[in-house]
Amino acid sequence: MTGQEIPENDDRTATTRPDGPESTVPQGHVEPVFAHFDDLDAMGFVHNSRYAVFLEHALTAFWARQGFTFTDGAYSRPDVFLAVAEFAVSYRAPIRGIGEVGVHFWITRLTGSTAEYAFRVLSADGRTVHAEGRRVHVRIDPGTLRPTPWTPEFHTVAKTLL
Repeated sequence: MTGQEIPENDDRTATTRPDGPESTVPQGHVEPVFAHFDDLDAMGFVHNSRYAVFLEHALTAFWARQGFTFTDGAYSRPDVFLAVAEFAVSYRAPIRGIGEVGVHFWITRLTGSTAEYAFRVLSADGRTVHAEGRRVHVRIDPGTLRPTPWTPEFHTVAKTLL
C-alpha cells in the first residue's frame, strides 16, 4: 500500500512545517499525536482500533486548551458531557511504526445538540492520508441523559472549526 497522496489543489491541503504534521489549514485544526510501540499490531502497523484513540486524544487536547476539561470528577463546562453517536473510519495507508502523526479535524455540521466532525490522520509531513472518517457528538443533559443544546461558549469555539 502506498497511501493516498494529497493533491496540491485539495481544499483541505495545508502548508507543512519541516518538523511535524501540517500546522496551518484553511479549515479546522491539526493536532499532533504520537504513535507508540504499544499502538502497533503484530505486523508493525498501527492497529486499526488506535485511529479512534488518536482522534480522541486530538479532540481532547484541542478542547482542553479552550477550557473544556474533565478534572477531579468535574466538568469545567456542561458541553463536556456528551456521547459519541456515530463513528466511521476508512483506512487508506498503514502507519508503519512509531512517531508523530497529525490528526486534522473540522466540524462539518453543527445543530442544536449535535456536532459532526470530519477527520484525517496524516503522516508527519502532512502528505499522506492514513485514514479519514467522521464522528458525531451529541451533548447530553447529565440529569435526564437526553440531548440538550450546546452552550454559547461551545458555539464560539466550534465556529473556529467550521
